[in-house]
Amino acid sequence: MPRSTRQRSAIHNAINHADRPVSPTEILDAAQADVPSLGIATVYRTLKLLETAGEITPVELPGEPPRYEPAGKAHHHHFHCRLCDRVFEVEGCPGAIKDILPKGFTLESHDITLYGLCSDCN
Repeated sequence: MPRSTRQRSAIHNAINHADRPVSPTEILDAAQADVPSLGIATVYRTLKLLETAGEITPVELPGEPPRYEPAGKAHHHHFHCRLCDRVFEVEGCPGAIKDILPKGFTLESHDITLYGLCSDCN
């Protein structure tokens, strides 16, 4: 981890304790519980440092800004709630992905995002 400061520690803790991919704004809101003066610019700078250090991974969804989760998690997919805009992890993976490939194609990676309403919004 880059040099430890109260701000970086609060941001790192916000990501690690979220238990789901979180946006910079969600990180700011959670980290401000520990460092009330924390600003969004510091969050973005710290996210870049943590990503470069390999401690967090961006979660890219089509047409959305990235969210972040701790690095090193096992392969998984995501669920995006269209009402509250939160993203959740989906454990496991459908096993037959290679079976639907067109003939002659080689699968290198895949990412599946499910869309709908989370249990809080349903």
